[in-house]
Amino acid sequence: MLKQFLINLLLTFVWVALTGNYFLGNYAFGFFLGYFILRMTSLRKGGVGYFSRIPKIIGFALFFLYEMLKANLQVAFDVVTPRFFMKPGIVMFPMKAKTDFEITMLANCVSLTPGTLILAISDDKKAIFIHVMYLKDRNKFVEDLRNGLERKLLEVLR
Repeated sequence: MLKQFLINLLLTFVWVALTGNYFLGNYAFGFFLGYFILRMTSLRKGGVGYFSRIPKIIGFALFFLYEMLKANLQVAFDVVTPRFFMKPGIVMFPMKAKTDFEITMLANCVSLTPGTLILAISDDKKAIFIHVMYLKDRNKFVEDLRNGLERKLLEVLR
């Protein structure tokens, strides 16, 4: 998979060098053009690992940016209004992530979202404790985190 990604980057840089246009949009177009070329050539060989993972990575990145934007707007609104809407709380989140890398990535993604902070990871590495700034319903928060961020992240990592 790494080999295909590096070839895709090489094709991207070849495209940018041939066109002479060094704008971000041209890099993105070159990347998707290289992806399409590699996809068409790999259909004969039967390799699909890289090609199924790239759309998941892009989907996760867009989902995470949306969640981060939504959380930023919520915190900003609370800061500029005279009344506070905070309902802080601590939630124990039982994880499906198993490896240290998966747990670290999940904890980092949760901590990067404004209004949430990882307090601790249980000794058996099966749960994380999260401080939430806007906690209305614990069960809904756990389900949203499980079906949203954790599920999409594990799809990318596994």
